[in-house]
Amino acid sequence: MAHVISVEQAAARLSEIIHSLGSGEEIVLTENDAPVARLRSSGENRGRHPGNCKGLLKVVSEDEGHLSDFKAYMS
Repeated sequence: MAHVISVEQAAARLSEIIHSLGSGEEIVLTENDAPVARLRSSGENRGRHPGNCKGLLKVVSEDEGHLSDFKAYMS
């Protein structure tokens, strides 16, 4: 669960808040009791790598019949 703090409180203690964030932790900043931003530690960012999503998409069947309506636009 994320910690919640107001923008005003965060502004006064920003450096302390940033340095206290642990790996994977998140702080939600609020204004008038509504969430407006999130602070996250950068420790968990694994980045994008080719092949990360390999196997997640399954093509059930090849179907180009739906493209027949667009022949005029595709020439």
